[in-house]
Amino acid sequence: MSSTSSATPDAGREPIDHGVAGPARTPDPIPAREPAAAELARAAERAAGDLLAPPAPVRLGDVVPAPERVEPDPAADFVLPAEAVVRVSPEPAARDVAEQLAELLRPATGFPLPVTEAAEATSEDALTLTLAAAPAAPLDPGTRAGAPPAPVGTATYATATPGPVDALGAEGYRLAVTADGVRISAGTPAGLFHGVQTLRQLLPAAIESPDPVAERWVVPGGTIVDRPRFGYRGAMLDVARHFFGVPDVLRVIDHLARYKLNHLHLHLTDDQGWRIAVDSWPRLAAVGGATEVGGGPGGCYTAADYRRIVRYAARRHVTIVPEIDLPGHTNAALTAYPELAPDKVAPPPYTGTEVGFSYVDPADERSYDFVADVLGEVAALTPGPWLHIGGDEAFKVRPEAYARFVERVQRLVADTGKTVVGWHQIAPVGHADGRVLQWWGTKGDDPVVAEAVRRGARVILSPGNHAYLDMKYAPDTPIGHDWAGLIDLRTAYDWDPGSHLVDVPADALLGVEAPLWTESVTSLAEIEFMLLPRLPAIAELAWSPRATHDWAGFRDRLAGHGPRWATAGIAFHHAPEVPWPAEPAAPSRPAAESTPQIPAQSRPDSAETPESAAVTDGA
Repeated sequence: MSSTSSATPDAGREPIDHGVAGPARTPDPIPAREPAAAELARAAERAAGDLLAPPAPVRLGDVVPAPERVEPDPAADFVLPAEAVVRVSPEPAARDVAEQLAELLRPATGFPLPVTEAAEATSEDALTLTLAAAPAAPLDPGTRAGAPPAPVGTATYATATPGPVDALGAEGYRLAVTADGVRISAGTPAGLFHGVQTLRQLLPAAIESPDPVAERWVVPGGTIVDRPRFGYRGAMLDVARHFFGVPDVLRVIDHLARYKLNHLHLHLTDDQGWRIAVDSWPRLAAVGGATEVGGGPGGCYTAADYRRIVRYAARRHVTIVPEIDLPGHTNAALTAYPELAPDKVAPPPYTGTEVGFSYVDPADERSYDFVADVLGEVAALTPGPWLHIGGDEAFKVRPEAYARFVERVQRLVADTGKTVVGWHQIAPVGHADGRVLQWWGTKGDDPVVAEAVRRGARVILSPGNHAYLDMKYAPDTPIGHDWAGLIDLRTAYDWDPGSHLVDVPADALLGVEAPLWTESVTSLAEIEFMLLPRLPAIAELAWSPRATHDWAGFRDRLAGHGPRWATAGIAFHHAPEVPWPAEPAAPSRPAAESTPQIPAQSRPDSAETPESAAVTDGA
């Protein structure tokens, strides 16, 4: 890859001090009081127990994506007892995060974990979530610089005093573990939610079990202070080539949330299918949604389905980014409404995988009525700020007509109150305020995009040879493509978004997105097989400071997630680069709940542990 940008990460930002050689940490002030005799006795009992207790099975630094600062304190491990409570500050949004924490922990622990406001609980045996009174300002979308710490998960790599909550921005958090409990504090509910995901990873892998497990639920002691590198961290799911129902999309949202990704881009329309109902153009769903690659039944989301996806994502602090691909990739729309076609003749439904042959008529005003109606209805269903218009591979539209069409569509998006996003092919057309280019090139040098950035465009990076999750892992991967190259786990991880695109400064980058196109992906298990383990790699590049990026450390931290996925019944690729530990047996479930099978893949005899067929093969 080309990486010659001279942009300095985090220009103009005050970084949180990594503190590699910093001063000793100053404890947070606590109210002075005389400890009760019962509390002293309890502390003595715990101290005696700690002398005999085994160390926590997870180290404080074993988190993916890597936190900005980690301060282990092995003497402060916390063991979650059956009588533990979840304490939370009284704000409704904070209480919802606390309820989600309890929902995550109850199945495996079997503990009731009541959620109570802070004033109603004691300070011991508690998981406490505190929302700052004044939410912090959003983070600058640039990157952060800092002295390289020691590899994550080995020794402590920070000793400086944690900064105040309001230094953590819109999504940062502080997690402190002592022998008495766990406290997560943040300036926003999103920050609290990300802290909950970190706490989830610090518990034993059995926490992912859907059924109660006899386990010592210990959390390693110490402090984590964390915030994201980029404000936009996402993945894309193509539901047009193959349709995936609402439950599958919700499960993908869960995978994003687990790794602190905060945007799900849904590719809703293409030649093979139209996947969202539009009241003013009903045949789009009824006719255009009735097929998919290979001739399957297709499907579409009703307005109620789409709202359900949006609500589910919002509760997990994930923003839905809908895409209506224009002017190309529109065969399904033309089949439903032939008046949109240049020759006004309905093409037959398309179930293949070729691209670039279809387009709506850019010279007909009816096309703009169609675009305005569709974008208006989709925008009304979407609370997030983004509306994606595609814009790629319109090979049969003349450049002048293409430019006029996209410029007009950009204005139609602005009329809905949304910000336009398009694939980087829209870069040459006239600029629209705030517009975003999603770059999917493979060479790292794109003068046209760099010029668009100089005119004010911002960029989401999705390099095809690093971030396209439909690329095969290896030549024998049973599904996927290789036009952008093979993308094994290291290839997905070993690049730097902040300097990847020549002449595009870091402060022009919104963030990173990993697309999954589905020409060859037909089931939830296949989605998971292609997402995992590469999705956490992309998440670390988008969340963690550049100084923490270390392939060997990431690989070792990620290895501990294999048993978590196995316990949860999640399909994944056993990347041979990762020293996966032995996995627990997948929990037995009714046949109706089992995951569909994915094709078998040959694997090297060495460098991999024996697999659980229920997970790797998607049972």
